[in-house]
Amino acid sequence: MKRLLAAFVLALGAAPAMAAEQPLVADLSEHLVKITMGFEGAELLLFGAVEGEGDVVVLVHGPLETLTVRRKARTAGIWMNRDEMTFEEIPAFYQVMATSQPGDWLPDAVRERHQIGVPHLELPLAKDPRRDARPAVVADFRDALIRGKQELGHYGVGVGSVKMLSARLFRGDVLFPTNVPTGTYTVEVLLVRDGEVISAQSTPLYVSKIGVLAELFSFAHDYAAFYGILAIVFAVLAGLGANAAFRKV
Repeated sequence: MKRLLAAFVLALGAAPAMAAEQPLVADLSEHLVKITMGFEGAELLLFGAVEGEGDVVVLVHGPLETLTVRRKARTAGIWMNRDEMTFEEIPAFYQVMATSQPGDWLPDAVRERHQIGVPHLELPLAKDPRRDARPAVVADFRDALIRGKQELGHYGVGVGSVKMLSARLFRGDVLFPTNVPTGTYTVEVLLVRDGEVISAQSTPLYVSKIGVLAELFSFAHDYAAFYGILAIVFAVLAGLGANAAFRKV
């Protein structure tokens, strides 16, 4: 928290001079989210300044992934996966923040162009000639994908808050859940005036496992078969140990 406050104080001093040179400047208190053992989520400070009137919109998204959504159906009394649809190069994480609700003042065409809000997010389908691409079917699978992402906390349900501290300075808190995907993110900050984006700035952000957790992840990825055998052995030993302990009691 002290580091966040220090970064913000420095931004308050430097922002007016920077804003005089360009309509929008923004930055993050940290550009690396470190996932260690016992990681409980992260909170980063977004700060910046604008020159003149306008609203600030922030988009946090990344990394890209391929995801298959499956739909179950009852067959002979058993629920089974019957249909599926694969989406590719979609953001694993997506969040919108703004000084006010974009739907109240931002035209649909602008929201569509800049993918502002989950309804306007591009979720490309993987190329598959066997796929049932009827719009109604695609919409059902798209809605299911979004619901799943929102339940995980990876897609924002609403619009987060960006606060204007004065006519020029703004700040906002970028929140990441404990299960945040690792990879490279982009934080886009837009300055909108009279329904048009007049300035934009992109800032990179990295989410990475470090320490023992990173070593375990690398080992499991590089030696998957051996890791699986070790996991089974440890599970069996743990079960035997627990059984022996209960017998003594």
